[in-house]
Amino acid sequence: MSRARLALGAAGEDAACAFLEARGYRIVERNARAGGVEIDVVAARGGLLAIVEVKTRRGLRHGAAVEAVDARKQARLARGAAAWLRERRARPRRVRFDVIACTPAPDGGFAVEHWEAAFEASAGDRA
Repeated sequence: MSRARLALGAAGEDAACAFLEARGYRIVERNARAGGVEIDVVAARGGLLAIVEVKTRRGLRHGAAVEAVDARKQARLARGAAAWLRERRARPRRVRFDVIACTPAPDGGFAVEHWEAAFEASAGDRA
């Protein structure tokens, strides 16, 4: 991956974290690795733990960001989340899987879209 793409992705994750913090979330961990899976952002608010996949795109040429989180990616994130919870002995009241799309805006910032509960993990995904 090119340096420009890596920088864009990191800037998008920064924007996603700022967006979540402005809405009362606490960023627990970024780029967490568990069970061989990378989780972009783990955020908490109250008894909720949000496992957040961040997609940063320059436009819609490759489709909407939320569409990139297909069933295979969802299952992978669910496995990673289960491993993350086990490894950290975390026991949140609720776990939710979100997707945040960040698109560069003309002002130099990002337009941010947040899909709360973008998908649910099946029992088989959590094994």
